[in-house]
Amino acid sequence: MKQSLQLRMSQHLALTPQLQQSIRLLQLSTLELNQELEQILSDNPLLERIDNPLSQGVSLSADGSLVQSHVSTDSATPVSEPPSGEAADGDRAASSDADNRDADYEGGSDFGDSGGEYGSDYGRPSGEEDDTRPQLGEDGVTLREHLLEQLRLEKLGVRERLLVGILIESLDEDGYLHATEEDILELWPHDDPFEPDELADAVDILQGFDPPGVGARSISESLVLQLRDENEMTEDVDADVLECARVICAEHLQLLAQRDFTKLRKFLACDDDTLREAHNLIRRLNPYPGSAFSRHESNYVVPDIVVRRVKGEWTAMLNPDVIPKLRINDLYANILKASRGQGGGGANGNSASGGATLSSQLQEARWLIKNVQQRFDTILRVAQAIVERQRAFFTHGEVAMRPLVLREIADILGLHESTVSRVTTQKYMLTTFGTFELKYFFGSHVATETGGAASSTAIRALIKQLIGAENPKDPLSDSRLAEMLGEQGIVVARRTVAKYRETLKIPPVNLRRSL
Repeated sequence: MKQSLQLRMSQHLALTPQLQQSIRLLQLSTLELNQELEQILSDNPLLERIDNPLSQGVSLSADGSLVQSHVSTDSATPVSEPPSGEAADGDRAASSDADNRDADYEGGSDFGDSGGEYGSDYGRPSGEEDDTRPQLGEDGVTLREHLLEQLRLEKLGVRERLLVGILIESLDEDGYLHATEEDILELWPHDDPFEPDELADAVDILQGFDPPGVGARSISESLVLQLRDENEMTEDVDADVLECARVICAEHLQLLAQRDFTKLRKFLACDDDTLREAHNLIRRLNPYPGSAFSRHESNYVVPDIVVRRVKGEWTAMLNPDVIPKLRINDLYANILKASRGQGGGGANGNSASGGATLSSQLQEARWLIKNVQQRFDTILRVAQAIVERQRAFFTHGEVAMRPLVLREIADILGLHESTVSRVTTQKYMLTTFGTFELKYFFGSHVATETGGAASSTAIRALIKQLIGAENPKDPLSDSRLAEMLGEQGIVVARRTVAKYRETLKIPPVNLRRSL
């Protein structure tokens, strides 16, 4: 084979570091973005942040107006006031126009003066300020601490007190005692083991503590303990109803869970009114007596987009509290500018190396500010396109949701489908109906008799409405729900209705039936 040189022309996409960073920032959630920025800020002295990412909260009032609350610390820069670096800029300090405070990054600026800041007071209503700062609540009392406090007030012997304390330590977070006698014996510190009667007495003492039902070995036993005569819940309950409820909890709890009222009436030999009142009494009991003392961490979602009605039109706006306010550090930028004016630091190699490092970090800071701005601009574009396609939802709720796929938004905005997927992942929108992930507004198509299409989200909302309005004594089956949807022109199979019902976590027809 003869060797030869050939010239070919081709096009290919090069993932530059700037493009890679832009893609990575786009797919990050708000929390992940703040974590990424904190890492970059610690590595790059040319970049600084003048806001507190956790200082603000946003919500919508009943009339759709934007409500903001501060959760800031004393060291945070108030968002309603310009940072100290902005006062140095004569043009910005002299201007009173609110638009001048909404300065975006301008790539033509050589160095980071105040005009290089991104996100300062962006989209914030003028004159809106709230200095209320909620106090941090102290941790609540745990179930163990609550029971030990009651144990201290009991007049018990040393062995009894020790044994009840071991039982308290053996409870799970729901207040149940699943430890066996062998497990408790392993925790017993004395050489002479306790007798079974001692253990039974200690269990009785524990089960007499507050909350009612604590120390039970099963749900059935816990409910029976809560139905004791001295329980405040049973003070005004008829004796026959109370006895019926006790028998159900002790012997027929499974039949009650299956809503088999026919067998219950047969076993209990009672009328419908007594059984109904007993059922209502049991429903007021707590199957998890220790749940009131559990410490559950609340997970809060900060919306990236706020949808409001402006002049009769639904408009998507960026939440100003999630936009990081970044700018170039003036001190280092001036140092670099002075070194360049002196010809790069002279013959000193260390100075030249330091100047090159600062120049590289300056360029990286500019890239980051631009990429952050581009990230939020893309999110806003996608959100506005979603709002325009789902206007009926923002007026009438989820029953008016129309079918929508990622490809439709991508074609409208001229973006790739993968870009829209990144934008809608872990990004949230605050509406008058609640906060939803952007992916919530996308749903598959279901055919209608008129040849159109209905959204699966709207169908689930209709199923929820139909079940909510059903007669509890004669609930709607999946087949009947499919027929009722067909009467409204929506062609849905029974299996599809069952799948949507399970998605809504609605029990089947036999478990929804009541007396």
